[in-house]
Amino acid sequence: MRVQESHVSAIILAGGSGSRLWPLSRQHLPKQFLTLDGDVSLLQTTINRLSPVIDAKNVLIVTQEVHAKGEAYHALLPYRTLFEPVGRNTAPAIALAAAYLMADGADPIMVVLPADHIIKDEGRFRAHLSTAIEAAEGGRLVTFGIRPTRPDTGFGYIKAHAGVTPEIYAVERFTEKPDYATAERFLKEGNYYWNSGMFVWRASVILAEIRQYLPVVYQLIQTIIAESRAAGTFEQAVDKHFAAMPSISIDYGVLEKAGHVAMVPCDVGWNDVGSWQAVHEMSGKDENGNALQGNVIALDCKNSLIRAEKRLVTAIGVEDYCVVETADAVLISKSGQTQRVREVVDILHHRSATEHVYHAKVNRPWGSYTVLEENQDGFKIKRIEVAPGARLSLQSHDRRSEHWVVVSGTATVTNDDEVITVQKNQSTYIPIGAKHRLENLGDKPLHIVEIQVGAYLGEDDIKRYEDNYGR
Repeated sequence: MRVQESHVSAIILAGGSGSRLWPLSRQHLPKQFLTLDGDVSLLQTTINRLSPVIDAKNVLIVTQEVHAKGEAYHALLPYRTLFEPVGRNTAPAIALAAAYLMADGADPIMVVLPADHIIKDEGRFRAHLSTAIEAAEGGRLVTFGIRPTRPDTGFGYIKAHAGVTPEIYAVERFTEKPDYATAERFLKEGNYYWNSGMFVWRASVILAEIRQYLPVVYQLIQTIIAESRAAGTFEQAVDKHFAAMPSISIDYGVLEKAGHVAMVPCDVGWNDVGSWQAVHEMSGKDENGNALQGNVIALDCKNSLIRAEKRLVTAIGVEDYCVVETADAVLISKSGQTQRVREVVDILHHRSATEHVYHAKVNRPWGSYTVLEENQDGFKIKRIEVAPGARLSLQSHDRRSEHWVVVSGTATVTNDDEVITVQKNQSTYIPIGAKHRLENLGDKPLHIVEIQVGAYLGEDDIKRYEDNYGR
């Protein structure tokens, strides 16, 4: 029995801290918004591979508001989105999505997918997906198990055996990330699979399980539903109550305890892109096993990933290394230790640094800005690009003034009660405290150089009064 397409929704989990693929990924631009393999982001690739099983109009992306109103604005714009005010792992996110989908009386099959995985055999994946959807129509909680290729301590494991149908296995148990000896034993014993984090179930069924095994999550969801019906919106109720959710995964919170969990065994060329070593594994390579991208010269190098984003990167005699260059940071790591970039991110956090938060070039809904220089003596220089027809928020700063020099295009500048036009090779001054706005009313990009001067130059020194993008 085939489930009608309109009764199936894809829930794309697109949170994340941006630490695994640092320095390319950042807190404000996690890996699902990066282009690693091909011409589109991992998020868009995830959505594209669902067609024709699930139409894009039935996609719901659960993400954090900082992404939806910041660097990922344009990537998320075409799709329905549900914002988490804070990250609380997969169980609260899935419960929230189920409640949202059922708010208008529907009870769809939910296909829950991480936004940041690679799947090489998309045709086979869609065939497995159709099988899982049919099983979920019968009330099962379905997960996808990946046939392991090596003993890996970075994944959870599922023990399952044939018995439901030739394509649907019965799950015996879940095991959290094991040590290496245990992972080796699992592979020798057989019937163990990597836990992919991909799931299929009916919305009402997973909510019933959450009610039984995670009553605190369920009660908070009911509070959100009740308040959204009584007054305000669903998002306003989420903003008020979601932070009280416990941080818990759906695997640990529900699936390890539930009694009717099934698994679809998969061999689809799956990669969770959990480290730079994983990126190397799934990338195209030269005759020496090197994955090279950007302006790179590699002499006598073997089995290495070398990626240049901004500058020329050269390497000589390098073997089993990962080298990743960006405008403001360079990573050099032995291939087997790339998961330790999280330790680097932790150190940057404790230093109150910004290199793990955003890039030197930061995309915004209206365009982008690039930090050219930041000096401890109290000034910062930026290059700002405003897209045709776009404008920044009406804002003010308490601790800095700004000097704007137009180098290309024509700027319309609001400076308190004055609105002026600033042409190429002209400049204007925004004093501390002035309500100001920069607009591009033309049909070509506007480029300006901004010089900030003040005692504090942080990006949070902004008071917004009007904003086209809801920030």
